[in-house]
Amino acid sequence: MEYILPVHRCTTLPSGALPADAIEAFHRDGVLIIENFKTRGECEALRARANALVLEYGPRAAGTIFSTKNPQHTDSDYFMRSACGIGVFFEEEAFDADGRLAYPLPLAVNKLGHAMHDLDPVFSAFSKSAALQAVSASLGVADPRVMQSMYIFKQPGIGGEVVCHQDSTYLYTEPMSVIGYWFAIDDAHTGNGCLGGLSGEHCKGLKSLFRRQCDGQLATETSDARVEWDMSKLEWLEVPAGTLIVFSGCFPHLSHANRSTQARHAYTLHAVDGACAYPADNWLQRSADKPATGFM
Repeated sequence: MEYILPVHRCTTLPSGALPADAIEAFHRDGVLIIENFKTRGECEALRARANALVLEYGPRAAGTIFSTKNPQHTDSDYFMRSACGIGVFFEEEAFDADGRLAYPLPLAVNKLGHAMHDLDPVFSAFSKSAALQAVSASLGVADPRVMQSMYIFKQPGIGGEVVCHQDSTYLYTEPMSVIGYWFAIDDAHTGNGCLGGLSGEHCKGLKSLFRRQCDGQLATETSDARVEWDMSKLEWLEVPAGTLIVFSGCFPHLSHANRSTQARHAYTLHAVDGACAYPADNWLQRSADKPATGFM
């Protein structure tokens, strides 16, 4: 029986760069846990701003639901406009049988997306730093372009399940270069729906693509190459607030529903290598007047 190494944990060097063994582990496993990357104070400031944005933008969100189990969004135009804006997306279980919100607005939201890092000063300060630039450079990406940001609420009681998926299904380049930067805003554990992932399975390639069709609609297409993940490799990534989990766009990961009384807020950035081609059939397209920028 193969012995599976746990996901590598490290801290950055005084220069901000990653240690050599951490870089090796990232390329081998597709994932790396960087401890103490943000302070709890920085996390709390981001939480407060996210809650304020929900109150500001939520009343205009028209009940748009986000779900990885059914990625055909109820309002595709609203979803696509959020690429260059701030959209509010609700939990599937936030509505009653008559389609009305059954929870207060701050407890009904699944996520914010997808350009807070460019449009909001608090999110921008959290998202752009020499520390993130140093991590990106350590992983071989000297010219990162941050394409999107998502603030995930994982609400207590109704925080939805996220099925096993790869982020490059929804955002990809040629060749593959997507890297996810996942910040724990709350302590994340199995009780409140922490991330789970499959180390090493990123090497099998991409299972599917969510892309624009000729008619402008969005649809998921299965890869021609049959990709089956080894679910016996599943590891729960329990981490305290302030931790940064970095993973390849092909790293399969998931989270269970949150049925606890504790929220599990998290913030995610997705960056690509500016040297790689960014196809026009990606769902997320930045406008010419709002191009993607880096971590600095």
